[in-house]
Amino acid sequence: MSKSYIKVDASRISISELMLPSHSNFSGKIHGGYILNLMDQIAFACASKHSKTYCVTASVDTVDFLKPIEVGELVTMKASVNFVGNTSMVVGIRVEAENIQTGIIKHCNSSYFTMVAKDDHGQSVEVPGLILNDKIEVIRFLKALKRIETKQQRQYEFNHQDFSHIDYLPILKSHKVRIDLPDNY
Repeated sequence: MSKSYIKVDASRISISELMLPSHSNFSGKIHGGYILNLMDQIAFACASKHSKTYCVTASVDTVDFLKPIEVGELVTMKASVNFVGNTSMVVGIRVEAENIQTGIIKHCNSSYFTMVAKDDHGQSVEVPGLILNDKIEVIRFLKALKRIETKQQRQYEFNHQDFSHIDYLPILKSHKVRIDLPDNY
């Protein structure tokens, strides 16, 4: 088990980029995929800075595009390691867009990237622990832990050998879906 611990502040990263027409879709809004690409880059940088190793993206949790980003806005992404496991880290990312002319800043997205530290041979390696210095850092760690537990429970429920879609069919009655299954289902 690792005996080294690093403060959250030591691996915090912030990047800013002006949104150009080449990043936009046909309606003049910035492509979500472009934003996801930037988020993956900052998650990599933050996790690599914490672990001092190459890192790969294992999963992305909760990607909600809250507000559109316009061409000409300055996008700033802030990332920090919110949680560490043995070889993985959860990097929290906040995306803000600023209208440079008015100075108005809007929160556009918050997401959580699980990154895994790798050695030169592609094997997962242990990461340093976290030193939590304030209430917000403790809350972020606990929320990440809760998201991980919820995900594990959901995976167990849906992947369990006793899972039966029949047990869930009554739930579908309140949804906009019509079920046309053969009788043997």
